[in-house]
Amino acid sequence: MRDLPFPDPGRPDTRSTARFMIWVGRKQWGTQVLGMLTGVVWMVSIALVPAALGKGIDEGIVARDQPGLLRWSLVLAALGAVAAAAGAGRHYFAVQNWLSASYRGAQLTARGAERAGPALTRSIPAGEVVAVFANDIMRLGGLYDAFGRLAGALCSYAVVATVLLTASPDLGWLVLGGGPVMLASLALLVRPLQRRQAQQREEAGRLTTLGADTVAGLRVLRGIGGEQAFLRRYEEQSQRVRTVGVRVAGVQAALDSAQVLLPGVFVVLVTWLGARLALEGRLTAGQLVAFYGYTAFLTMPMQTAVEVVDRGVRAHIAARKMLRVMTVPPDHDATAPSRVPVPRSEADLYDPVSGTLVRGGRLTALVSARPQDSAALADRLARHGPGPHQTTWGGIRLQDLSVAEVRRHIVVSEPDPRLFTGVLRDQLLGSRVGTGPRVHDDSRLRRALDTASALDVLDAVPEGLDGLVEERGRSYSGGQRQRLALARALLTDAPVLVLVEPTSAVDAHTEARIAQRLARHRRGLTTVVTTASPLLLAQADDVVLLEGGLATARGTHRELLEHAAYRQTVLRGEEDDR
Repeated sequence: MRDLPFPDPGRPDTRSTARFMIWVGRKQWGTQVLGMLTGVVWMVSIALVPAALGKGIDEGIVARDQPGLLRWSLVLAALGAVAAAAGAGRHYFAVQNWLSASYRGAQLTARGAERAGPALTRSIPAGEVVAVFANDIMRLGGLYDAFGRLAGALCSYAVVATVLLTASPDLGWLVLGGGPVMLASLALLVRPLQRRQAQQREEAGRLTTLGADTVAGLRVLRGIGGEQAFLRRYEEQSQRVRTVGVRVAGVQAALDSAQVLLPGVFVVLVTWLGARLALEGRLTAGQLVAFYGYTAFLTMPMQTAVEVVDRGVRAHIAARKMLRVMTVPPDHDATAPSRVPVPRSEADLYDPVSGTLVRGGRLTALVSARPQDSAALADRLARHGPGPHQTTWGGIRLQDLSVAEVRRHIVVSEPDPRLFTGVLRDQLLGSRVGTGPRVHDDSRLRRALDTASALDVLDAVPEGLDGLVEERGRSYSGGQRQRLALARALLTDAPVLVLVEPTSAVDAHTEARIAQRLARHRRGLTTVVTTASPLLLAQADDVVLLEGGLATARGTHRELLEHAAYRQTVLRGEEDDR
């Protein structure tokens, strides 16, 4: 068994769904061939059992030939042993093909999601992406699992038809002609099944997205009394999924019943014709017994063919969903190299869209009555989002630097802290992308936590830094998650650090401590903070006021208090209390 996941899953052919599925099969052609060979040996061995049994009856029992009976008994035993060994091998390669295709698909889809970045959820709902990883990846692998049995079914079908042609041309031609006709009739079910399954996947993806959004905002919904409204929306979407599922079930039931009905009808016809030939004396006793054995066996390759059709439909839909994720164009070409050298870390940043200048090595605060304007400026300073970026760093456009270099030197900490399941120490160090020292001992971790006023989080966890963070950090309060995210950003030691509303969820006393410690921690490094908090603004070297997305005033916090728009934005709450 090969090691999974793959060191390199390869570069897929994404020109069409069929090309992608063929490419996946070619990437594991060796095990596919071995699976088919063992599948052929396995099923042909089983197909030859009725022939050996019939020969044993005619040449051993009817002819009263003991050596002949012994000889064909040994042949039967040998066929059983070969079938058992080949069946085990076929199953081994089937599982390997299934896992290989599934893991390769998962890696390629994950790589596409990583490459697309924020553009992914702008193009595809988050629930749809989750459904791809939860369901579609395994359905893709299921098709390659069945190819070994399909090859065995086709070859054994040909062997049985040949044997029947030898014994009776009428039976042989019935098998040769009736089987393909039966399988061709399934095409009437495949197209509507494929269409309805695709529709079901769309509706199920919307339901997953709605459920995730509702759970994520449950606290807010309770605060505004909106649980019932969202519950009704979820109930309505659930009913749509159920309705589409019932429509799929009708066609799926028809296909499933066809796996029994069509082979059954076919076997009845063959049995009826064989019985007539036996009554007419055109079949021997051994051939008659073998004949009934074939009628029982033929259901096996027939049902296998129907199953492969079903799996093919599911795999095609799954592959199409995976390709949709893989082919989302990213906001930037992450593979493009830098055309210019990286500026010095103390260089100035300039955003021509707003006219904002961020001086290198200083703490700059951005203030706006519209937080979305300052957040958009923070994105432009770090080359986030789609479209061309004219922001310059040391006179060099960020557009001319590779995305990897920009991410390595300019780090943005979002206002919504994202924590994942794992050890707290790994949460703080795992996302390090800065250019400072790579080794962080506990004292360095504690210094960052102290700056973020987050040491109380360690006190609340018995294992401290080795404590386990639950999903989304739900065991922590909103303020604790925000302070942990700030400590994680500080540990990057990035030459340019952009913090978007880093203290919006903490109380005033904690915010005052963070403001003082942050200025001291980042002294000499370029730091940008979007905030309207007077406590943070008082510690800033420069404060830039944004009005309508444009920089209209600049100075210290004390100097800008003379500016009416600045004073209204920063001291709004205090003035309202007067």
